[in-house]
Amino acid sequence: MASLPPPHVIAAHRLAFGLGVGTETLTEGRLPDWLADQLAPDDAKDADVARRLAAATLHMKYPAGEEEGTKWPAVDDHRHLTSLDRPIRELWHLADWGKKMNYSERIRPFHDVFVATWIRAVYSKYQLREVMVDFWHNHFNVNSDVDITVAIALPTYDKDVIRKHCFGNFRAFLEAVASSTAMLRYLNNGASRASPANENYARELFELHTLGQPAYLNHLYNRWRDVPGALDGKPAGYIDQDVYEAARAFTGWTYGSGDYARDGEHLPRTGEFLYYELWHDNYQKRILGVEFDPNQPPLADGRKVLDLVANHPATARFVCTKLCRRLVSDNPPESLITAAIASWTAAAAAPDQIAQTIRTIVLSETFATTYGQKVKRPLEFTAALLRGTSAEFTPDGNFFWAMGNTNQKLFQWPTPNGHPDDQNYWLSASTMHNRWTFPLAALQGWWSNVGTTLLRSTPPTATSPKQLTEYWTTPPPRIPPPRPHVLHPRQVHRPKRQPRQPPPGRRPPNPRPPHPTRLPHRHDPRIPPQMTPAINHACFSSFP
Repeated sequence: MASLPPPHVIAAHRLAFGLGVGTETLTEGRLPDWLADQLAPDDAKDADVARRLAAATLHMKYPAGEEEGTKWPAVDDHRHLTSLDRPIRELWHLADWGKKMNYSERIRPFHDVFVATWIRAVYSKYQLREVMVDFWHNHFNVNSDVDITVAIALPTYDKDVIRKHCFGNFRAFLEAVASSTAMLRYLNNGASRASPANENYARELFELHTLGQPAYLNHLYNRWRDVPGALDGKPAGYIDQDVYEAARAFTGWTYGSGDYARDGEHLPRTGEFLYYELWHDNYQKRILGVEFDPNQPPLADGRKVLDLVANHPATARFVCTKLCRRLVSDNPPESLITAAIASWTAAAAAPDQIAQTIRTIVLSETFATTYGQKVKRPLEFTAALLRGTSAEFTPDGNFFWAMGNTNQKLFQWPTPNGHPDDQNYWLSASTMHNRWTFPLAALQGWWSNVGTTLLRSTPPTATSPKQLTEYWTTPPPRIPPPRPHVLHPRQVHRPKRQPRQPPPGRRPPNPRPPHPTRLPHRHDPRIPPQMTPAINHACFSSFP
């Protein structure tokens, strides 16, 4: 059996998008120091990625058009990513359908975030932040295809919600998500008002953001007082009554959409969060066995719900299990989950609660002994390739299209649960075909926006012809196969088939020579990506 890579090598492929910028100091014995630096990112020290973001452009092209008497000229130019740092108030005119424009203008903020995400994944010094930003974007998923409002609000959601809180306190994180324009629109809470309240956000708050589906007990109990622990204000889980009551608590949490409110009044047209008192249900409530008195101050009901769910034991287990699954294994051991829960709970009031939990997971013995139990998703796989080959890269329209074909739809996953974090989904036949084609296209120069050469992935120590030959002809490390979750009994107990023996006196047939296009030449771009030099040396393996 092949020996395990050292922890710092595993970390480079789980806590970063492969070897490259940001992993230079990640050497043997330096994992704790590197981790401490990654958990306290300082943008002032990440000047290269700031320069790349400032220089990046996207091609904007559309014909002249006219709508309801309003004309606009044809456009064919390259624009900078101007929406990334602009407050939502300055972008909100794009949501005004009374102002006629080409749809490309309205959707542009989403495209800016997409490009910035890739640039940061490939070039940022703070790789762990980019890994965790991707994790939280899936945990608190919003789909930009649902409504143009979500696409316009995405830069603010990415910067002021996900990035700001990715290592912070989970309770503060929950309120930032609950009051974000992107989430308010995506799960319809922005239009929720008393009698009846819209329960979409409240249900996903319980099921996906906090306690998790395993804590849903409505199939066992249909009255709140029957749930174990509910009479003491400490229920073991939640039922539909909790969802309905929580939805009432969040009525009035909305944003400045400019829509009609009531009695001839309109909401302001700013795109920013606001609490509209006239929409709030002020009557008494009971949520998770806790009584809510009527006529509470503004926002108090919703914040009390967030307090309850953030500190519920089921939330600690659900979120910590997801963190262990993302950073360690599809099936993390219970001992690691328990350790993460202890850290999470002890740091419940700390401003770096999430960072402390990540530290517990990464520095555990389990992290260093579970190589081969995660599969790289297309974002991780391709970013590792680009990083390992020192590619000069800026996403363009073709890259948008190609990325969509890999089944990893950044900010466009259709359901609130985010992309699956299970290797079975990413190892299907169609997904693997697209997975191989995607980085292969980068190596072969299919996209003009990717400049790379295999010489860049050659270490500087390989200077002589002998060293170059040894480097490029060394067989790749053995990749352990993924473990199947379930095997049919016939598969488990089926005896091995014995090779057929030739009759006595006859020579065995000569082995069939390999097909010339399938020889493991490291320079041949037609072979599967795990056999190509750039992917082998830049990505290390499909299973970090």
